[in-house]
Amino acid sequence: MQKAMDSGQDGLIALAGREGIRTLAYKDSVGVWTIGVGHAAAAGLPHPCAGMEISPQAALDLFKTDLRQYVGEVNRAVKVDCTQNQFDAMVSLCFNIGVGGFAGSSVVRDLNEGDVDRAAQAFLLWDHPEELLGRRRAEAAQFLRKGNGAPL
Repeated sequence: MQKAMDSGQDGLIALAGREGIRTLAYKDSVGVWTIGVGHAAAAGLPHPCAGMEISPQAALDLFKTDLRQYVGEVNRAVKVDCTQNQFDAMVSLCFNIGVGGFAGSSVVRDLNEGDVDRAAQAFLLWDHPEELLGRRRAEAAQFLRKGNGAPL
């Protein structure tokens, strides 16, 4: 069993870059109200809605709060040792597809079975809507990147 990990600085920067930071609520690519760094109602309070606005600092604080559940889920689901880059890529995926989708994903299954290359390829299965494919390629590349990333 792997030891508990946390997001690395490089991983947080990559994830925030993928999500963007928005202080005014908007509908994401599938019509879900979102604010801050990818915060949607599924992550908990506050529930974004039309006209909602938050400060940049509030967006970052909300991101840190939201991140805890996704870091926790990756730690629960992954039963083998992984690199910082692998962990950070999986947190990014989990953040985007949710804890339920992540826990049952072939990314987790393949990594736990020891097949790193197949796990990396499995990121690409989460390609709907189609505009997510670029993100999935970036996550898969991060997952395969050598080195250990920059821990916090």
